[in-house]
Amino acid sequence: MSQGIINHRTGRRGLLQILSLGLAAGAAGLPVLGPRSANAAEPDSLIEPGASDLRGLMERLAKAPRRRDFKTVPMILTKPEEWDHEALTAVMAYRPKPKQVWDNTDIASPWLNLMRNALNAQVWSFRHPDFLAVSATHGTAHLALFDQETWDKYKLADLAGPKFKTNTLIVEGKAASADPKNFEDPAGVFSPEDNSIPVLMRRGVVFTSCHNAIWEEAGGLIAKGVNPDKLSHEALAAELTNHLIPGVILTPGAVGTLPELQQAGFHYAK
Repeated sequence: MSQGIINHRTGRRGLLQILSLGLAAGAAGLPVLGPRSANAAEPDSLIEPGASDLRGLMERLAKAPRRRDFKTVPMILTKPEEWDHEALTAVMAYRPKPKQVWDNTDIASPWLNLMRNALNAQVWSFRHPDFLAVSATHGTAHLALFDQETWDKYKLADLAGPKFKTNTLIVEGKAASADPKNFEDPAGVFSPEDNSIPVLMRRGVVFTSCHNAIWEEAGGLIAKGVNPDKLSHEALAAELTNHLIPGVILTPGAVGTLPELQQAGFHYAK
């Protein structure tokens, strides 16, 4: 198991890093996810000034622990402490409407672009600054939730397809530095020029991880012989879990969590 997997929990600091500084190239090998902290209300947050409820949720999610010190994990999670249940509960309890959950499965599809478009229309066209978008991430799209160290170690680019030699979706583009006050800028931070996970996180989008996807990814790597540390299935799934990028919420499974979110009032989108 890699040196970066050590006992720790991440909470407020990890998510506030996303809100204020972005992900850069991931958080592999850090003692906690996102050690640099900043106030969520600082200018680098892209949440609209009037979105007090969304800002409040981001504050709660930042305080919610993320366990990333697993040694082994089972195939089926049965205990709340095996996933990020505090953070997931906070998302489900979010009251403002409308709110939307996206069933994202294909890393090469326009999934980030679609969420960005929905967010733009809800915020500026329909005047819902507290609109919450959640990505129920599984399939090959789930690969985007791992840091670059894990992509390198386990050759995840081979699974992601020819469009992805590295995990470009966790790297902010040049447009991320554009003036957010000019939301109509066709090359700005709210444009297709910066469809990235960190920018969407800074806007309050929640990305959830699927444990079932992790388990299947671990099994696939073992079957292909991409297992340099000769880990068991349970240990390799744990290592992948420990290398989710900061701010992601681990769930017992995307497909199983979707009905829970729908019962909580989230509109389904794919």
